[in-house]
Order: sequence, then structure tokens, then C-alpha cells
Amino acid sequence: MLNILIADDEEEIIRLLKVYLDSSEYNVLEANDGTKALSILNTNQIDIAVLDIMMPGIDGYQLIKKIRERKDRYIPVIIISAKVGLSDRIFGMDIGADDYVTKPFEPLEVLAKINAQRRRLDMSSSSAASEVITVGDVTLDLAECSVKKGDAVIELTKAEFKVLELMMRQPRRVFTKEQIYETGWYDSDSVDDNTIRVIISRLRDKVGAEHIKTIRGLGYRYEE
Repeated sequence: MLNILIADDEEEIIRLLKVYLDSSEYNVLEANDGTKALSILNTNQIDIAVLDIMMPGIDGYQLIKKIRERKDRYIPVIIISAKVGLSDRIFGMDIGADDYVTKPFEPLEVLAKINAQRRRLDMSSSSAASEVITVGDVTLDLAECSVKKGDAVIELTKAEFKVLELMMRQPRRVFTKEQIYETGWYDSDSVDDNTIRVIISRLRDKVGAEHIKTIRGLGYRYEE
């Protein structure tokens, strides 16, 4: 049984999600403010966190940063927020969220995203933790979540790291924007061209424009 933390200052949302999540598979722990959510995180083994952004005490952004500061284990985070702007979604992903749902939402959509995170947890636990991918002068270490170009360490956001991993695993293969979006944000139903362009532009700045090529009308590929 997995422990799911739901943190939202709207009691109705917590009650609604509990109806869909309380089962033999999931145990729901609830918090109506960020301070209580942090206390639950510090005293329980949380497997997946579903967080609102605008909460009293500690807001969702601060809470995600504290979760990502933990080195003992990785906790997938799904944001549920009334903030619907592209910049809000990108910022949420940049600070460490794994997925983003806008209010109002369908409970089954949230359940599907939680199930998807559960599958990824199962897959990651069975994969080799020490895998290293090297293509040309760029090395990506999956265990340490680090990237180097030559001897220089490159700082990437989570989404940037996942997109780079996708492309480096199969250099010279062309990936569509749908495939890239699904890898970085796990939500292929709402692909946004601007989001893709922002991430690709950042990767070009960080790992080198010579590595990230645009294939007009098709997508992008990684080259040595």
C-alpha cells in the first residue's frame, strides 16, 4: 500500500480525491495547509504527494523545494492549482514537480496521473541505479541526476534532464513534440509548442546548440 499525501486548503477537494483514492492500494494522508503537510512528510513515508500551490503557512512552491532537498528518497509531486498560465506550469516543473493539473479537474484524471507515477516508481526501482549515458562530450549520470560536458558540470531542471535523457538514449533519432512533452511532463494530451521551445532553447544554451538539432516539421534530435 502506498501513502498518498493530499495537501489543499479546500476541504471539498480533499474529500473528493479521497473517495477515488481510499482503497487497498492507496492510503491517503491529508493536510489543509503547508505547515501540516511538511509535518506529515517529516513523520511518515510518503510515496506520492499531491499539492495545491496557494496554501496558508507554507505554500506549494516552498513545499516542493523542501521535498527536493531530501536525499533519502525521491517523492513524485503532482501540482493541483488554479494557476493555469503557461509560465505557472513551467515554473512548477522547473522547481521539481512531476506533473501539473489545473482546477477545476476530473478526479479520474488525477487518479490516472497518480497511477502513472506509481508505475514509474516501480520501473525506476527495478532499473540499474548506476546507469551512465555518454554521447560525444556529454555524460549523463542517472544515479546522481547529474550532467557533465567534458569536465564541466551542467545544472539542469528536472524536465530538462528527462528530455535530455530521452534524446541521448537514442542519438540521431527524431522525437516529436508529443514524445518530448510526455517524457518531461507526462501529459501528452495538452502539448504546448511554446513549452517545448523553451526547454529545447535552454538545453541548447547548456549542452551546446551543436547537439540539439531541429528537424523541420518533425521534431528534434540529439547529435554527437
